[in-house]
Amino acid sequence: MVALKVTVCELPDDRAAFSREWERLSKHVGRESSDVVLLPEMPFFEWFCAGPQYEAPVWEEAVAEHRRWTERLPELGAKVVLGSMPVNRGGKRLNQGFVWTRSGGTKGVHEKRYLPDEPGFFEGTWYDRGDGKFEPFDVAGWRGGYMICSELWSMANARTYGKRGVGLVAVPRATGVRSLEKWVAGGRVAAVLAGAYCASSNRAGARGQASFGGRGWVIDPDGEVLGMTTKARPFVTVELDRARAEKAKKTFPRDALEPD
Repeated sequence: MVALKVTVCELPDDRAAFSREWERLSKHVGRESSDVVLLPEMPFFEWFCAGPQYEAPVWEEAVAEHRRWTERLPELGAKVVLGSMPVNRGGKRLNQGFVWTRSGGTKGVHEKRYLPDEPGFFEGTWYDRGDGKFEPFDVAGWRGGYMICSELWSMANARTYGKRGVGLVAVPRATGVRSLEKWVAGGRVAAVLAGAYCASSNRAGARGQASFGGRGWVIDPDGEVLGMTTKARPFVTVELDRARAEKAKKTFPRDALEPD
């Protein structure tokens, strides 16, 4: 596809509110005829990483609930749904970026590597580091790449994605209220380095010491914010132009960077 309509969102941590917003998101996607929906980080269960100690029953419940909800992804009506989910794989607990399509179902394509371990976000306590591979994947004919939440700061990977022809960098997040501007700045830099669109969706509300800031975004290959969600407007859809991303990769500052 030359053009791609992408929907980003902010969804509540509270489970009852999440179910209500899921219905609203489905209606929005239908009205906008969105090709792709990007969900926040591990959206289908309360933010268990707020707890400072790993609890096996909670982890297994989160894994099961994500499996259950991925069966409902067709309700959104999009061609592709992106997000992340807790999984057990190879003897490890992982936060896995997935791609869902109508024909292929849910497929894991990335493992989160860079994990915070601090009040409200004890991810390094709850699950293991991924394999460190940042591989492009197909998104309705585009090349996509994951940078899950804190991975946004691994900017060398944004640059590598750009060199490998990625047109859409997907950043599912669970980030705080006070750090909004910092995260938007990171998204703008990642977009510029990759010469790609950067899309992000975030949680909203609070869980323990974690207070989520919402504000999903779509940023163009030159760092301009094309759309951003708010509490009053929790879903935003933007049409992306592949030719714009392809052209960006041949212009400054991308063309000034030395090859690896």
